[in-house]
Amino acid sequence: MAGLQHRSSSFPSLASRVLLLLTALPLALAAFAFVLQWRGGVVNDPVSRWSSSETKKFPGMENSPIGSSAASAHVSAVAAAGSDCVEILGRTSSPSFPYYRGWKFGVEADPKPKICITSSTSAGLEQILPWLFYHKVLGIAQFFLFVEGKAAKPSVSAVLESIQGVKVIYRTRELEEKQAKSRIWNETWLAGFFYKPCNYELFVKQSLNMEMAIVMAREAGMDWIIHLDTDELIHPAGAAEYSLRRLLSDVPSNVDMVIFPNYESSIERDDIKDPFSEVSMFKKNYDHLPKDTYFGMYKEATRGNPNYFLTYGNGKSAARIQDHLRPNGAHRWHNYMKSPNEIKLEEAAVLHYTYTRFSDLTSRRDRCGCKPTKDDVKRCFMLDFDRAAFIIASTATEEEMLRWYNEHVVWTDKELNIKLLKKGILTRIYAPMVIIQGLREFGVFSSAVASGQLLSKERTLSKDNLQNGTYAQPINGSLNSVERDSTKDSQKSARKILEVARLTENAIPPLSPPGLEDLVNDT
Repeated sequence: MAGLQHRSSSFPSLASRVLLLLTALPLALAAFAFVLQWRGGVVNDPVSRWSSSETKKFPGMENSPIGSSAASAHVSAVAAAGSDCVEILGRTSSPSFPYYRGWKFGVEADPKPKICITSSTSAGLEQILPWLFYHKVLGIAQFFLFVEGKAAKPSVSAVLESIQGVKVIYRTRELEEKQAKSRIWNETWLAGFFYKPCNYELFVKQSLNMEMAIVMAREAGMDWIIHLDTDELIHPAGAAEYSLRRLLSDVPSNVDMVIFPNYESSIERDDIKDPFSEVSMFKKNYDHLPKDTYFGMYKEATRGNPNYFLTYGNGKSAARIQDHLRPNGAHRWHNYMKSPNEIKLEEAAVLHYTYTRFSDLTSRRDRCGCKPTKDDVKRCFMLDFDRAAFIIASTATEEEMLRWYNEHVVWTDKELNIKLLKKGILTRIYAPMVIIQGLREFGVFSSAVASGQLLSKERTLSKDNLQNGTYAQPINGSLNSVERDSTKDSQKSARKILEVARLTENAIPPLSPPGLEDLVNDT
């Protein structure tokens, strides 16, 4: 009986000990963790492993001048210089998209596939640098930039030439003479665009430059080539990672051309300064929408404009580098010996930032010498909205232009925006904005400018070949800003017309998306 009493009295004692242990153990572990964290022994963060004394370099740019200490030392000097692009390309002190050592962004020694971009541009650094480095993040290995106007000025071209993987080609008289003897200049498929001004003139130049870029891409060992304007960004949605290299690496080997449907920027303010960092709303392409949705919301989506998109709707394309490749206008590629096997991507797109700044109205007007009449603009522009915008910019007051711009370009109706977002007509895309803002805050752009300034000091420019930042007068036919009526007929008669039977087709121009009349024709 006494033993039973002793055993029952031990139960409360055992229970109290277990309770004490369960209480004390978590407290002890928490205290231990706190001590370790306070001493720096728990958190294994890339930031803690990166000493502040180390030079921070953009991935893939270790051998580039922009990553050099000399360039870094001049960043502050660039910011103080007061150039036009400092506000947009400037550096801030709080990186929001930093690149840490140990985080890999596809910077292998021999990346596959090797992708290049070719572009014809007259833009300034405030547009070209964000465009260029964004695509470097996506895995682009080489850029072939055909420059003129502002882009050919020494202060701009020196920066571009200082960047690894960038080849700058100036529009010299020698280049124009070479292109005048090129194969596509003497063929029929592009002839319908010859001897016309403005957009037609640009279309011919782009095609001639693309032909030369194919040769340079082959010599550089590239696998794919893409033609992009500097107001377009590739959006590699659908890939396992945000990488164009990864996207194209998954393309079957028998595919010759990959088509990227384009999305068009839909701005919500009329005071955009830096489209790549301020625009996140886009209108989806017809190819990425259900047919019923597209045509059912067509009138609301066009908002009284001539077409569903303000400008083109037939996207851009990437071509596999191979024998007999040629351009087929600025939007497509072709092959002299076969019909290319092409696929159209279901998620990836080209983001087209068109008319995103109010100043785009007047800048486009100033590049074209056409008369602001309905008949003459048809001779100068291929698309209806470009024609209407040119007439407004040429005839209206500043106040009238701004009102027209808000009515036709700016998406100010929030209820309509929400409705179209829910329907899938509009979509939000933030990745380019985040990447470019991060590159800016990390100092990549300002470092490139500093490096270019160093290169510019070492360059000796021939004044005989340089006139106001451009290197030559335009070639007759591909550039009509210089009229040569006396030689036009002789050049036409001298051209050799090559007929490539069964494989020859006219160049594909910028095309508007399907309209309601197409729905009627289908039915």
